[in-house]
Amino acid sequence: MINMKYLIWAVLAGAFIPLIGILNGRVGRALGEPFYAAVMLFGVAIMLALAVSVIFGKATLSLHSLHDLRPIDYTAGFIVAFYVISATVLAGKIGVANFIVMAVTGQIMFSLVIDHFGLFGAPVKPINMTQLGGAILLLIGLATTQLAATKID
Repeated sequence: MINMKYLIWAVLAGAFIPLIGILNGRVGRALGEPFYAAVMLFGVAIMLALAVSVIFGKATLSLHSLHDLRPIDYTAGFIVAFYVISATVLAGKIGVANFIVMAVTGQIMFSLVIDHFGLFGAPVKPINMTQLGGAILLLIGLATTQLAATKID
């Protein structure tokens, strides 16, 4: 059973995701460029992450430990930047709900592929029939939300 505080933390983290597009979109409009909103977001994120690390971190930062990382390990920063910029730009163009439905669909589908093949060092966990059924239902849900969105527009 998952620890309740971790469950709440994860649900809150997910609940805040739609706000990225809305708030960054507003900042982007105020600054006249959505990409500057992402720069501001990352500046705030760096300051907060540094403060949390200093206050709660158990180990001292050693730049030498970065030497052990593989080049692909650094792509996480690019992926986060891509997501934030995408949310900032697309939430205003296709709507927050549409963006989140599409993003979550992409996350779950690619997660299944990562698990099935053990990509990026993940343990191999072959897709089973239940997961395959869930993935099919997810795609049906994506199609349904998009059909509903086109009828409203």
